[in-house]
Amino acid sequence: MIQNGALRRSDERKRNVTEKCDEHLKKLTAILDRLRGPDGCLWDRRQKKEDVGKYLIEEAYEVIDAIEDGSYDDIREELGDVLFQILFLAKIAEEEERFDINGVIDEIAEKMVRRHPHVFGNSKVKNVGEIKANWQDIKMQEEGKRYRNESILDGIPRSLPALLRAEKVTRRASKVGFDWPDMTGVLDKIEEELDEFRKALESGRQNAVKEEIGDILFSLVNLSRFANVDPDGALRSSTKKFTNRFNYIENKLKEQGRTLSDASLEEMDILWEQSKTDETKGEDR
Repeated sequence: MIQNGALRRSDERKRNVTEKCDEHLKKLTAILDRLRGPDGCLWDRRQKKEDVGKYLIEEAYEVIDAIEDGSYDDIREELGDVLFQILFLAKIAEEEERFDINGVIDEIAEKMVRRHPHVFGNSKVKNVGEIKANWQDIKMQEEGKRYRNESILDGIPRSLPALLRAEKVTRRASKVGFDWPDMTGVLDKIEEELDEFRKALESGRQNAVKEEIGDILFSLVNLSRFANVDPDGALRSSTKKFTNRFNYIENKLKEQGRTLSDASLEEMDILWEQSKTDETKGEDR
C-alpha cells in the first residue's frame, strides 16, 4: 500500500509539472515577443540567427560546467539560458515565416517516438546495447533520406568541437567495418604518427608539422574510442586538473607575498608536486 501511494504521488507530481510547463513556456515566449517587438530592446531586435547560434553553443558549454561543478542551482540557471536561445532562434524563424516553436516541439516529439519503438511500438529489445543499435539504425535511415549524397558520414555537424566530430566520424566509419581489429593497431598508428611528426619537425616545414599534429590527435581520438573513453570529457578533466594545480602554485606564492614572475621554474615544479600530494591526501580522506 505504501508503495502504491508513493507511485500515485509521483504520477501526480509529473502531471503538475506537465500542466505548468505550458503556462511557463507561454510566459517566456511573451517576454521574447516583447523584446523583439517595435517597443522592445534594440539589441535583441538586431540579433540574427547566426548570432544566436553562437550564444547557444556558449550557453551549452556553461551547462556542462555547471553539471561538472555539481550545483543544481547553476544547472537550472544555465538550462534557462539554453532554453531562451532555442526560443530566440524559433522566434526568428517565425518572423521569417519558416516555422515556430510549436513546430520545433512537434518534430522532436515525433522523432523521440520513432526512435523508441521498444517503448511506443512493438519492437523487443534485450539490453541497452540493442537500444543504442536500433537508435543508430533508425537515425541513419532518416539521415539517408535527408542527404542527397547518402554518405554514411552525412549528418555529422561540421561545427561540432573538433574532438567530438572526429570521434563521431571514426565511430560512424567503424560501423561498416572500416577500423582496426583491436587497440594494438591504434597504438602502432600513434607510434607511426609520432615518427612522422619528428621528421616534419626536423624538416622545419610548418604545414607538415601542423598536419602531423592533427594526425596524432586524430589517432588519439581513435584510441579513446577503443578504450571506451570520451576524448572531449577526458581532455576537459585533464585541463581542469592542470588549472587546479596551477592555481595551487599561485595561491602558495601569494601566501609568501610573491607572484609567478618572482618564482623560478624549479620552485614552481616543487609546488606542482606538492599540489599532487595534497590531491592524494584529499582522495584518502
